[in-house]
Amino acid sequence: MNKKRVILIIVLILVIGIIITVAGVKAYLQSNLEQLVALPITNVDFTELTDGTYTGSYKAFPVAAEVKVSISNHKIISIELVQHDNGQGAPAEVIPGKVVETQNLDVDVVTGATYSSKVILKAIENALHSSPNR
Repeated sequence: MNKKRVILIIVLILVIGIIITVAGVKAYLQSNLEQLVALPITNVDFTELTDGTYTGSYKAFPVAAEVKVSISNHKIISIELVQHDNGQGAPAEVIPGKVVETQNLDVDVVTGATYSSKVILKAIENALHSSPNR
């Protein structure tokens, strides 16, 4: 085999490897995002919550969120969005305010930021199912 043919074969193998890797990553991301759309958010019985600050997080690559939820007299006083890794999901950062306003996790997701909305809601749910930091 001449040198040009060897180089061509190596380049072809590299290109095929890159194509397979990109296709695999794309399929993984698509699967995660489809699971996010169907992710159930369960409401929490606020009468069972004690006063304090609850911390929770949720990750579903490529989106992640961490929150601190302050409870007083069985009501959500505030929700701090400590971390929110998102692509185009920044508009979903209004979700904590909606939850405080309605005192309910059953709020509408933000159009165009569905994935981030679901991740933030799940982080809030996880926080309220944890033990409070006093």
